[in-house]
Amino acid sequence: MGTSAGALSSLLLGILLTSTPGALGANPGLVARITDKGLEYVAQEELVTLQSKLHDVTLPVFSGDAKIKYLGNAHYEFHSLNIHSCELLGSALKPLPSHGLHFSISDSFIRVKGKWKVRKRILKLDGSFDVTVKGITISVNLLLGSEPSGRPKVAVSSCSSDIRDVEVHMSGDLGWLLNLFHHQIESKFRRVLESKICKIIQDSVTSDLQPYLQTLPVTMEMDTFAGIDYSLMEAPQATAEILDVMLKGEIFSRDHRSPVAFLAPVMSLPEEHSRMVYFAISNYAFNTASLVYHKVGYLNFSITDDMVPPTSNIRLTTKSFRAFCPRLARLYPNTNLTLQGTVVSAPFLNFSPGNLSSAAQMEIEASVLLPNSVKEPVFRLGVATNVSVMLTFNTSKITGFLKPEKIQVELKESKVGVFNVELLEALLNYYLLNTLYPKVNDKLAEGFPLPLLKRIQLYDPVLQIHKDFLFLGTNVRYLRV
Repeated sequence: MGTSAGALSSLLLGILLTSTPGALGANPGLVARITDKGLEYVAQEELVTLQSKLHDVTLPVFSGDAKIKYLGNAHYEFHSLNIHSCELLGSALKPLPSHGLHFSISDSFIRVKGKWKVRKRILKLDGSFDVTVKGITISVNLLLGSEPSGRPKVAVSSCSSDIRDVEVHMSGDLGWLLNLFHHQIESKFRRVLESKICKIIQDSVTSDLQPYLQTLPVTMEMDTFAGIDYSLMEAPQATAEILDVMLKGEIFSRDHRSPVAFLAPVMSLPEEHSRMVYFAISNYAFNTASLVYHKVGYLNFSITDDMVPPTSNIRLTTKSFRAFCPRLARLYPNTNLTLQGTVVSAPFLNFSPGNLSSAAQMEIEASVLLPNSVKEPVFRLGVATNVSVMLTFNTSKITGFLKPEKIQVELKESKVGVFNVELLEALLNYYLLNTLYPKVNDKLAEGFPLPLLKRIQLYDPVLQIHKDFLFLGTNVRYLRV
């Protein structure tokens, strides 16, 4: 808990608590898992932050009157006490079931330098001293929760520190001064230092960590059509080695949000610990995106003759159709055609071990373009297309790329008689491969953003495809400023 919220917030990754709880019983669309390696990284980084905070601590003046050997009653003062060096060791960060996190430091020491002076009437003695504080232990419980606004909050529910031994070093034969320190000051010195340590932690959580958690995106805009809901669905689930966080992971329409008609599937996460953090992203997240883009007609298209390449064997004119659909040419001589394509239903992604695919069913209505821009439907086609999906990771987003297979076309309805659709199949293949799929790939290249706090960098990723979900493992780096 130090400058820029410290290392603890860096590993939270913006996912520990993101919003108000969702509906009970629903499955998450995204699970974020922090492993023992991730928690170990936080604990080590936290030492650096806490050490920098301790160097800024100024201890109070200790003064009073005491009976001093050889001097009798005199006034003493120990002042200008500053922490000169410290070494914090043996750190640990563990999940705390039904509570939050437990952070501890053990077997650490602090070296304090200061000055002393003793006065009795006109007699004045002064000098400097070193205090080595050994065997420091710190124990902190962090309570994780959420604000009414849906933003995360964190608080210190308990903090304690303990000092095993205090060693004082003074120059010269000043045994009486050592006795004075141990008899008059040591217990006060221990209490002050212990309280200072906990105050540093409390202040850091309030002034650094909590504001930093406000940078966590509860919802994120993807584009003008869609946003992502990363609200928390239930309290983090802790075991001895991992912390699982359940997030809604739902893509929604920014124009009009409506309930989704299906639930996310149950995800059975593998027992992996080679990375600090894992994201399990359900097909629910991707399929709710498909619903949004289908509703706005993102995949719908229109093909006119001016879009057909000059080298094509077929034109979108009734004259070109004369050889395989003579009635069309007779009814509408020398007339242009247009093909209007719509996706019948939102194409969902199919997750199976090591494979990701999708299938889309389209309908294409052909119309002749009559005077005054009137369109007269003449036949309707059914188009089936299958694609495999390739996924990559670019440190903050998951991106995709479609690899399509050849489409299959059938004549569903015709007002101009039955005809062979093979030539149209070639034309549609050309359009889909050169226009529609590149458009979708451009959208997929924009990526599926992960919920991250500021200054978080993910690296060394590994991607696995399991039944119904994508499993992304990654290590974490906090970029200090």
